[in-house]
Amino acid sequence: MRFEDLKLIPEILKALKEEGYTEPTSIQEKAIPLVLKREDVLGSAQTGTGKTAAFAIPIIQHLANRPKPNGRRKITGLVVTPTRELALQIAESFTAYGKYTPIKNTVIYGGVGQGSQTDALKRGVDVLVATPGRLLDLMEQGFISLKDVRYFVLDEADRMLDMGFIHDIKKIIAKLPKSRQSLFFSATMPKNIVDLSNQILINPRKVAVNPVSSTAETIQQYLYLTNRDKKRELLLHILKSNDIEQVLVFSRTKHGADRIVRNLRKKKIECAAIHGDKSQNQRQKALKSFKKNQIRVLVATDIAARGIDIDKLRHVINYDIPNESETYVHRIGRCGRAGEDGVSISICEPEEIAYIKDIEKLIKQKIQIVDDNPFPQTDKPMTNAEKKEWEKEKQRRKQEFFANRNKKRGAQNPGFRRRKR
Repeated sequence: MRFEDLKLIPEILKALKEEGYTEPTSIQEKAIPLVLKREDVLGSAQTGTGKTAAFAIPIIQHLANRPKPNGRRKITGLVVTPTRELALQIAESFTAYGKYTPIKNTVIYGGVGQGSQTDALKRGVDVLVATPGRLLDLMEQGFISLKDVRYFVLDEADRMLDMGFIHDIKKIIAKLPKSRQSLFFSATMPKNIVDLSNQILINPRKVAVNPVSSTAETIQQYLYLTNRDKKRELLLHILKSNDIEQVLVFSRTKHGADRIVRNLRKKKIECAAIHGDKSQNQRQKALKSFKKNQIRVLVATDIAARGIDIDKLRHVINYDIPNESETYVHRIGRCGRAGEDGVSISICEPEEIAYIKDIEKLIKQKIQIVDDNPFPQTDKPMTNAEKKEWEKEKQRRKQEFFANRNKKRGAQNPGFRRRKR
């Protein structure tokens, strides 16, 4: 099937062609006709399946086909998503697919000043993409009214609930008109998600693709077994490959991500980190630089696992193995998107072998171990007693570090200790 077969207007088809899209993904093929028929849709789909286009394209078409509104544009389409990164990318998609239509969109999110966002709202928009907190904030200030919304999308619903947005979502739903079309997307469908969907949707049509336990068939998965103290050298060895033009590297912690970046920069490798301690501007700048090929390596914590959409990304490296198997699936889903080929490389220390076994059980396949490994694993997993000793030693070193730092500061500035007290 091609996009032409979905009865899309020429303006959208032209934009899709310029984006390099000719054939719809599975969820686009299933969902777009339903949305065009004004059906409510309950979609079970993870990121990387093309679900943003599955709801953006038909909403743009609905709005483009309506009579030209009089006066200032009113918010007719509303998309609510959990994170700033997702909101920005969804807004970019609306802009790209609707570039030859008169439809205007804007995006609002917290963590930055609201001035530019409220200015855009005052000028009038057709589609608003928002995170829950900033949306409610601007509604309370009187900048936003939802009384004209006819198309409502709740994206990444399971993640929304995981982040504690359930009460915010219910407040937003209460302000929506009863007469509307609602689209609900979630990677997983536990009972609380189904209950929420029942509050939003009316006689929904169900669309399901790529359950969370599956990894894309186009992704080749490789595993390096090494020791903890050799991970840094092994990563540098892997990055020597000319095949890896760009790569997304996942770290378990924010400090770990920053440490990886420092080590790579010492070797003159262009890179940046993206995680919760970075300001919104820093995160946007890093992501934009990566998308523009200005940096080779983007290091991220799991804040990015389901929030980064990068076309044509071929490589993902798990520097740390996630302790939740589903997270592994979401991480490697950043590459091999929309039918493209992808390569996932995992670097596993002895303590992470149990996580790998859990992942293989979930995805129902063995991850291929790389034999050509200059830093093979020789250590064995620690026993429980050894783990306890190691934790004690880490705590001792941490206390020693802060004691020495405070002592040094006190020597440099006699008033330091007095102020701290």
